[in-house]
Amino acid sequence: MRVYFDNAATTAISEEVIETMLPVLRNLYGNPSSIHAEGRAARAALESARKTVAHLIGAGTGEIFFTSGGTESNNMAIKCAVRDLGVRRIISSPIEHHCGIHAIDTVQKVKGVEVVWLPVDAVGRIDIEALEAALAASGDQKTLVSLMHANNEIGTMIDLGKVSALCSQYGALFHSDTVQTVGHFPINVQETPVSFLAGAAHKFHGPKGVGFIYINPETPIKPFIDGGAQERNMRGGTENVYGIIGLAKALELACAEMESRTRQITDVRNYLKERLLQEFEDIQFNGDLDGDSLYTVLNVAFPPSPKNELLLLSMDIAGISCSGGSACSSGSEKGSHVLEAIQADPARKSIRFSFSHYNTREEVDFVVEKLKGIVPVQAGLSMAQVH
Repeated sequence: MRVYFDNAATTAISEEVIETMLPVLRNLYGNPSSIHAEGRAARAALESARKTVAHLIGAGTGEIFFTSGGTESNNMAIKCAVRDLGVRRIISSPIEHHCGIHAIDTVQKVKGVEVVWLPVDAVGRIDIEALEAALAASGDQKTLVSLMHANNEIGTMIDLGKVSALCSQYGALFHSDTVQTVGHFPINVQETPVSFLAGAAHKFHGPKGVGFIYINPETPIKPFIDGGAQERNMRGGTENVYGIIGLAKALELACAEMESRTRQITDVRNYLKERLLQEFEDIQFNGDLDGDSLYTVLNVAFPPSPKNELLLLSMDIAGISCSGGSACSSGSEKGSHVLEAIQADPARKSIRFSFSHYNTREEVDFVVEKLKGIVPVQAGLSMAQVH
């Protein structure tokens, strides 16, 4: 048996999405830019997918542009805002996804943009008063606020509405990396205005290599990738038609089933939390578990132990897939920049368990039983209970 608790890294493609994509792979092989029948059929399917995505986030059809995923969408928003909209100041947080932080670092070095890194507290919440002070101090400098909706490692969320209102009040642009929340929380850009918003299909049971960016018509930018006239002149390159149609189907399912999926995932996550506290010594959690938090993530800080360095490997061997943080930085020798920013105890080993509606309580029981052979159990448990 294997248990997959690494859904924040990527999710399994749902069978319904595969079934939707197969006929496209087999039959819709025309280039959407071609004017013949095959091209027009591909174009019609692509535009239908765009309409679906737009409707599901409250956007206009002309405000959705398909990309290769969240990283491209976030880079596009940040770099094009500087290049095309005159942004000279960026306000962000030290716990953003690497694609956001590195894009900001690049425009700081190459374009000389001023960057304000907001302080975060011990559970990863940004200081909203510091955000307002930074906005007030921007004066007449064109400013972009770039803050992810939910942190991918510890799950702490910003108040999207409150940040949006502050940005409107001070005339700042607002970009939010919503890769972890699209399809998991209701998002409506009419009710909560943003300048840019990013999504990626593989986070909600769609295919990898396809995502989208929402661009507010009041903040028009030029293409990030130059080429042909694809995506209404916004992104060069032949569209990934079957991927886009898979994305739209996956998002449609995620939004239609959001209530039942949320209930299932929350139950499994809370059950794991309870079992860990019952069975093991000195378990702690990273993130804002008592406040606004991404219900798909549970970041567990295991007590200091000589076995900690091999904990992830030991769990993998035992049949448990989870992670130490962002999958994008798993090849790096550095520790998590998120845990460093919230000043988590470096002697503890933090493991991110992340869930989908496919996970069950039985899988939690399996994980707990395997962990009993790896990490210290609660004192006072009998050997029969341990084994």
